Amino acid sequence: MSIDSTLRLVGLDSSPPLEVSNTAPTRTDAAWAALHTVPDPEVPVLSVCDLGIVREVHVSEHGTEVVLTPTYSGCPATEVIAASVRAALLHAGLGPVTVLHRLAPAWTTDWISALGRERLLAYGIATPGPACAVGEGVTPIRLNLHRLRCPRCDSANTERLSAFGSTACKALHRCLDCREPFEHFKAI
Repeated sequence: MSIDSTLRLVGLDSSPPLEVSNTAPTRTDAAWAALHTVPDPEVPVLSVCDLGIVREVHVSEHGTEVVLTPTYSGCPATEVIAASVRAALLHAGLGPVTVLHRLAPAWTTDWISALGRERLLAYGIATPGPACAVGEGVTPIRLNLHRLRCPRCDSANTERLSAFGSTACKALHRCLDCREPFEHFKAI
């Protein structure tokens, strides 16, 4: 079984199926495949690729370099993610591994993949709408004060309980119909 079909089988590959080729996958393909298996430590149904924090992968005969952009500069999961990325790439035989953190441009919820958004909703987290860009390279933080749809029953009869959920990048809401609490990824 190929790496791609294995990833699809476990549900961690968000890319469309690759065309069948007689050539072996490149080391860069193998690196991306390995990265698609690294779960986000805070929302484990997402891979770090689904979350959009893996920005670049450079593979050479000297090893692998990965550029990550954390969801925000003070994210406490940054070190855990870097260690998991290193471990996955070393396990795939792509070492030595260098992980670089790039803060600019800043991560935006627009970088979450379509599959990542589906997984968030299935996990019970309301997905962010698009971040609206203002000018060249500037993305404001928008407070979503409108009522969100409940990820459990799809009702729009919801209320925000707190501007912050289990992490600073999420807010806590409650559905007034099914009475279930849910988190919402803030659009940034």
